[in-house]
Amino acid sequence: MAPFQEVSKQSALHPKPAGLVLHYGTAGFRTNAKLLDHIMFRMGLLATLRSKKTKATIGVMVTASHNPEEDNGVKLVDPMGEMVTPTWEGYATQLANAEQEDLLAALKDVIEKEAINMSQEANVFVGKDTRSSSVSLSEAVLDGVSALGGQSKDYGLVTTPQLHYMICCQNTQGKYGEATVEGYYKKLCQAFIQLTKNASNCTDDQKHLSVDGANGIGAIKVREMESHLKKELHLSLFNDGSTGKLNHQCGADFVKVQQKPPTGMKINSGERCCSFDGDADRIVYYYTDSEGQFHLLDGDKVATLISTFLKELLTQAGLDMEIAVVQTAYANGSSTNYLEDTMKVIVRCTKTGVKHLHHAAKEFDIGVYFEANGHGTVLFSKAAEEKFQQLAEDSNTNDERKRAALLLQNTVNVVNQTVGDAISDMLLIEAILAIKGMTIQQWNSIYKDLPNRQLKVKVSDRRVIDTTDAERRAVSPTGLQEAVDGLVKKYSRARSFVRPSGTEDVVRVYAEAETQESADDLAHEVSLAVYRLAGGVGGEPKPLH
Repeated sequence: MAPFQEVSKQSALHPKPAGLVLHYGTAGFRTNAKLLDHIMFRMGLLATLRSKKTKATIGVMVTASHNPEEDNGVKLVDPMGEMVTPTWEGYATQLANAEQEDLLAALKDVIEKEAINMSQEANVFVGKDTRSSSVSLSEAVLDGVSALGGQSKDYGLVTTPQLHYMICCQNTQGKYGEATVEGYYKKLCQAFIQLTKNASNCTDDQKHLSVDGANGIGAIKVREMESHLKKELHLSLFNDGSTGKLNHQCGADFVKVQQKPPTGMKINSGERCCSFDGDADRIVYYYTDSEGQFHLLDGDKVATLISTFLKELLTQAGLDMEIAVVQTAYANGSSTNYLEDTMKVIVRCTKTGVKHLHHAAKEFDIGVYFEANGHGTVLFSKAAEEKFQQLAEDSNTNDERKRAALLLQNTVNVVNQTVGDAISDMLLIEAILAIKGMTIQQWNSIYKDLPNRQLKVKVSDRRVIDTTDAERRAVSPTGLQEAVDGLVKKYSRARSFVRPSGTEDVVRVYAEAETQESADDLAHEVSLAVYRLAGGVGGEPKPLH
């Protein structure tokens, strides 16, 4: 078998450190870049097999998103721009951990299980972020593809969502768009410009946005895109990578966790600001008020703004469609109440993890999903898209309905439906604020977040905790849920849940209540219950006050 001789030869140039074990999780593989060369080569092999199996182009993205600069990682992208299936995540782990002499056997095992026709041609698109290690690591992916006779296209520096977009364009034969970075800018920016034509007399001040590029790929791509915006949006770019370190004291994750503006950004009070993460698939907004107080608008606030806008357009267009917001247990209780009680939008709760949210959002005509961390997008059913088009093109449609239908069509085009995309989400948010003539302060005041607190409790084995009801209730160990219920009853407007971490032996505790003090006390008391009932290790959790 000739191809396997090439695999053996090439594999020797990308040897696996003996005994190293890594797992393909929600974010693919992620660890220190020095440990990843063999992983990259093998993911090139796996992507080639996946391409042969699906008879479609597959993507491989080299990035570690919001992790520190010295880390790197890799994830595979399936034919419609979605994440790879759980079965293939298993194959990724299997291939990654096969010792050097067992690699061919592991490879043949996948080929047999999936009955892959090895004479089928294969195509793989590869992209990378701005980390210095990404250059050689993406080369290793390309080596893996060529070792199994696959064709590859190296997109070089792209954001993660851009690579997802390219894959979808390629496999829909251009129906979703043109599979180039230029094509991506054109499609999104043209839709944005059409949307903002519906904004009445926006001043230059209202068109201004400060962007924190996390010293990553997002900053480079925003710069490239600017000319396509035709001055309809004025961007001031900070942390553009020219001096600072990737994700260091900047980026969406830093801002969300630290609840403060990034370093390296000049902020005037009341000004609209946003932060991308390292690979530009998350976005959060924020501003500081005249008292210098920091206000964060996270994924829940973004989902609320977008779903409210879409719900209003559906009403104006006279369309009866199911629109839903998909959240996780971490969504602030105030956002859930506002959506259900005031906006009368369906709210669906799923397990934590983008793939669960994405999957649930597909069940509706329009599904809006955002994790609190700012990762999310909007999904439109084919039927919904067709209805928008019919309405827009029908000469009998009255002006108000036609205007709404055109706005819906342009919204579809500004959105990257394959995955959360900071650039696309930014353009959509900016268009909505302009059309509604809304300030960031007005957006923030739609509802007031309930004070909340997240804590971690170290345990000897996270598997002792098992949950149900989208991770909102614990079924084991015995007595834990009863203890949590009893503690929640002591506080006003309170809610709390516990769930095991997906990656380490810790249990995550979330609590919210009417005051910050109550939320802190509840989180601490629940942590103590976890420590006592679920095998806590180290000292007992200390009170926060």
